[in-house]
Amino acid sequence: MSLSDLACRKAMPKSKPYRLYDTNGLYLEILPSGKRVWRLKYRIYAKDKTFTLGHYPELGLVQAREQRDSQKEAISLGNDPSAQKQEHKRLSTFKAAQTFEAVAREWHTRNFDTWTEKHAGHIIRRLEQNVFKFFGSKPIAEVSIQDTLACLQKVEDRGCIHMAKRIKQIIGQVLRYAVVTGRADRDFTPDLRGALKRYRPGHFATIESEELPALIQTIEQNKPRLFRQTVIAIKLLMLTFVRTNELISATWQEFDLEKQIWRIPAERMKMRKEHIVPLSHQVMVLLSELQELFGNRPERPILPSVKRRTVPISNNTILSALDSLGYKYKMTGHGFRALAMTTIKENMSYRHEVIDRQLAHAHKNKIQAAYDRAQFLKERTQMMQDWADYIDRVVLSAKE
Repeated sequence: MSLSDLACRKAMPKSKPYRLYDTNGLYLEILPSGKRVWRLKYRIYAKDKTFTLGHYPELGLVQAREQRDSQKEAISLGNDPSAQKQEHKRLSTFKAAQTFEAVAREWHTRNFDTWTEKHAGHIIRRLEQNVFKFFGSKPIAEVSIQDTLACLQKVEDRGCIHMAKRIKQIIGQVLRYAVVTGRADRDFTPDLRGALKRYRPGHFATIESEELPALIQTIEQNKPRLFRQTVIAIKLLMLTFVRTNELISATWQEFDLEKQIWRIPAERMKMRKEHIVPLSHQVMVLLSELQELFGNRPERPILPSVKRRTVPISNNTILSALDSLGYKYKMTGHGFRALAMTTIKENMSYRHEVIDRQLAHAHKNKIQAAYDRAQFLKERTQMMQDWADYIDRVVLSAKE
């Protein structure tokens, strides 16, 4: 005999639990506390089981029957509702423990070996200083696009427009990692396009090609009386146009002076790939002078600090030197790269691919990436010598 809603409403608690049966395994259990609970009795895999559907009156009789029929259909297909409920609870508990910070640190650890130590440090500090304190303790599956936008707008409010863009990229990478590891549904950061302030990138200060003679003359005169290794560092940047960090961290063991080759190891390169720098005769002369001044022990830096020969000059040494030479806001260490690119293309007729390879830029597409790094080595070797000779001619013209 089936239940009526009136019977459910009038069921009063007793000293012990008791049941009011409906049909097809459904019954209402009345507890001494007064709670009335819908349960479904079923049999699966030769075992009798009970599944809780909900509480009366929140779940009425009609709705309880609908859930019973739905669960019975699932059971007939071999799905155990009790096992599914336990799995859902386990998964919910697991996801609740997967905070954004926990997942982000896991992602950072797994990718650490693919970055330089410096770059890895930048990433974790940006997360710690800007994201973790904002929603780091929140389960990553519950982090919303509104949470992220509010976080990034805080960064923008400090005037760090470019930093906000970088942090958005990092959050997106963490979310994508969470998606593939089953802890988040999607990466929503692409939807933030247009919600952040537009970043207008600036450029590293650099002089024009026609200003090169004056710069060289100023360096040669050295009126600020810069230390010799600082002057040589500026000249090496001009002749090799590597990144400032790549130069100041160079040690003698990276140089094959017989072959006139400098191999910068992958772990020190921005793109994590070994980079070859052919050395012109003029660079060899400068390296010889450094050897005479400071020796050439393999593990020692080629440009040692004034105070300690076991450590290189600092990041700020070259920039400060250019400032003292009168080129503040006019020239930077990185500016020598742009200067070389422009001048070589305009005055020496080398192909863009050759110059770009020597600059160790990231490839723009898969076709460029497929080329072997040493493919243009012969041309690059000639180009680096031609560039050094060009600078020599500029020096001579400046003296005339």
